[in-house]
Amino acid sequence: MGILQNWEQWTSFLGQQVTDAKDSGVPKKMIEKAAVQIGEYLAKNVDPQNEQERVLSDLWAVADKDEKQALASCVMKIVQQKPTN
Repeated sequence: MGILQNWEQWTSFLGQQVTDAKDSGVPKKMIEKAAVQIGEYLAKNVDPQNEQERVLSDLWAVADKDEKQALASCVMKIVQQKPTN
């Protein structure tokens, strides 16, 4: 997963996916649920590739269900502020 090696590329990619989902009419709650599922997948299957991902991974590891939802929501806010390619 080369895109995960660079924080800027990763957040830009995620931002584009969120924008595309919103433009397609996907409800915000569904996008947030998907973000949590992606977070679970990444936590279980992908080693962090940079410092930012390591912090997210460490936070995810100690978070409860509600905190994971909050983290996913915060990541969505971050990626939506990034310009997309």
